[in-house]
Amino acid sequence: MPVSLNMRMSMPSWFDIHGLSPDANEDEAGIKRASENIKALIDQEVKNGIPSHRILLGGFSQGGALSLYTALTTQQKLAGVVALSCWLPLRNSFPQASANSVNKDMHVLQCHGDADPLVPFMFGSQTAEKMKTLIDPANVTFKSYQGLPHSACPEEMVDVKRFIEKHLPPISDE
Repeated sequence: MPVSLNMRMSMPSWFDIHGLSPDANEDEAGIKRASENIKALIDQEVKNGIPSHRILLGGFSQGGALSLYTALTTQQKLAGVVALSCWLPLRNSFPQASANSVNKDMHVLQCHGDADPLVPFMFGSQTAEKMKTLIDPANVTFKSYQGLPHSACPEEMVDVKRFIEKHLPPISDE
């Protein structure tokens, strides 16, 4: 899709990005549309027999942002979210302590490189603090990676693997 920040050139994208500053306009309609698409995928998996509490959302950059937003707005109880190098879109639309959220007890692993030039580290840390006001703060883990730009690293992937193994353990054959 054409992305405003990319001189309207097409690139893989969940929604439009107008700017990278904290006060930049956000593509609310695009974010909500993309979230509805993810919710439809969750609903389809549930229809296919996967309990929603065994579904974990995850993504990098826009994908992580969309995962956080979708988990906070879905009516399906999820296992958690892995959010890498991202931010919470439409963050001002969430009231403090969304105690009525079906996912208020979900677990979130948020990872961010401290040398990220695209999604500044500050956005990641502020998102983690915001998430702690929306869900059980004890269930939000924020990990930083020294010198990591807008990318992933082996240490981060080990952390993701451990998070998934902990929050989506194998189903035992009883």
